[in-house]
Amino acid sequence: MAVLTPAGRARPRSAGFEMGVWYLIRLSGLALFVLALAHFSITHFVSDPAEQTSAWIFDERWGGLLWRTLDWLMLQMVVFHAFLGMRTVVSDYLKGGWRTATLMVLYLLAFLVFVLGTVAVMSVPGGPVA
Repeated sequence: MAVLTPAGRARPRSAGFEMGVWYLIRLSGLALFVLALAHFSITHFVSDPAEQTSAWIFDERWGGLLWRTLDWLMLQMVVFHAFLGMRTVVSDYLKGGWRTATLMVLYLLAFLVFVLGTVAVMSVPGGPVA
């Protein structure tokens, strides 16, 4: 008979940096759930999808600082959560110099995507931000 074990990585036994990362990945997942559910609800229930064009997104949706900030926050939570997940996988499966090199590339890519996402959201014309 097979013994079933819970899926996912076990919580680190000692307090410290790895415990903080363990909690952060769970909190970012919870934040993503709330933000994605709010995004879906606003886009598909509150607003009529038949009236949504690119002009509507730029003028109405991203015309206000609140919606632009919420969309930026969701994008950054995706980047953060994905980065932490990949960091965990790399730390579990690679050792030595390969791990160090891969983590450095991962840190660089995460920073680059963070900056590019911020520039993309904040540089769209329209609303009070532009």
